[in-house]
Amino acid sequence: MKHIIHLFTIVLVSAACNGVGQSRITYVPDTAMLGNAFETYREPTIATRRFKHADIEPLILKRKGSGVFDVVQLGISVLKKPIYQLKYGDGPKRVMLWSQMHGNEPTATMALMDLFNFLEASGDGMDSIRNLLKEQTSLYFIPMLNPDGADVYTRRNAMDIDLNRDARSGATVEGRILINAAKTVQPDYGFNLHDMHVYYNVPGTPAPVTIGLLAPAYNKEREVNDVRGDAMKITAGINKLLQGYVPGGVAKYDDTYSPRAFGDNFQSWGVRTVLIESGGYKGDPEKQFIRKLNFIIILNSLIEIAQGSYAQYDVEAYEAMPFSDSKLSDVLLRHVSVARDSMDYTVDLSINRNEYTVGSDYYVQSRITDVGDLAENFGYAELDAVGLHFMAGKIYPTVFDHVDDISLERALALLREGYCAVQLAQMPDNRHHGLPLVAFYQQAPNTASPHLGRAANFFLARDGKPVYAVINGYLLDLSTMPQEIFKNYVQ
Repeated sequence: MKHIIHLFTIVLVSAACNGVGQSRITYVPDTAMLGNAFETYREPTIATRRFKHADIEPLILKRKGSGVFDVVQLGISVLKKPIYQLKYGDGPKRVMLWSQMHGNEPTATMALMDLFNFLEASGDGMDSIRNLLKEQTSLYFIPMLNPDGADVYTRRNAMDIDLNRDARSGATVEGRILINAAKTVQPDYGFNLHDMHVYYNVPGTPAPVTIGLLAPAYNKEREVNDVRGDAMKITAGINKLLQGYVPGGVAKYDDTYSPRAFGDNFQSWGVRTVLIESGGYKGDPEKQFIRKLNFIIILNSLIEIAQGSYAQYDVEAYEAMPFSDSKLSDVLLRHVSVARDSMDYTVDLSINRNEYTVGSDYYVQSRITDVGDLAENFGYAELDAVGLHFMAGKIYPTVFDHVDDISLERALALLREGYCAVQLAQMPDNRHHGLPLVAFYQQAPNTASPHLGRAANFFLARDGKPVYAVINGYLLDLSTMPQEIFKNYVQ
């Protein structure tokens, strides 16, 4: 691995920790160096979101007996998969971090694997960071709390229960594992690591919420005591750091108190708890950039906890952060002209692509999520369609033997002729395909006028000639070669 000489600038400051002012050596984050650290210690065996328990278990077990981590099995899931805890350091400040309690929320688990690589390294100019963490903190990591959900990429566990609504009753084996771990460790700090859907936006802007943050409420009144106040300060520090990477791309998650949720309960148990939600970022479908952000903000937060420097941030800075909104879609088309039933009208259309997991891969199915006046809404892809009219797509009359018989160039030629769908004589063994076409084996798609909830397969035309195509929710400019990777599926 390449060496990084300096990760942080060292300055002498006076900071308050637990109410005591004292001079200390404080590490001030250098954003470029933090990013370089991630690139150096990124775990290469995990490169996509749909990894499974069998993929991370070797990465955990190889550290057993290493002398760097203490690795213990806390228990097993409903389907008998081991759930592990890794401990690092022997300092007085106890920090617990748990990830993937929702099986389809894997971003932080990837970042924890990267962080493990960083923590067990040495001789790269960053040992002072590791020594600080070893001496001042005891870090307890529980990656992939819900391995059964992770293996099929679903939110809930094998009992069909949402683990993050099980803190009060402890009905699930995985929920009880986390409750018992908290009782044993008695953490001072907690990091509840999740993913949020990619359609949250920063209010009034088209910017997706790339990272959502929250210092959860500990009671219904959402009061601020010293514990929650410290969590707010840690969160304010995270936001300040993130503004150097995703300016205007951070917002708070909903802070309505939930008596069933783990974050709220940890806060009420006296644990300074921070929720980190990995959201969306344009051009990052596998969340690898957001993985990098997780690595950076988790590592920096642990350092600030170790040295107490999070006390420099203000609760007011946390309160000033906006709450996330939910007005973002995959595609937003404005001012589309539609003719239907002898009426001509103009509408805005929002379109989303829903993911469906197949093994370690996935495909998408689109749907029109709203029709009408969407002036306050935004899209990852947007088009002002003034002067363009809705045109239904046609089905190509010749049946193709196999999807592999159609090249990308042929697909584009068909689109430019107004054909959006092709029929296949054979259902392929692997139904995934990357063509900007609807490929079907038996049931033809519906390409009629835009209705709420209907799949998005149509054209935007000028004078009867297709200018743009919307195929399974992907927007294509027919004058150029598409750059997007299509995750389509033979119907």
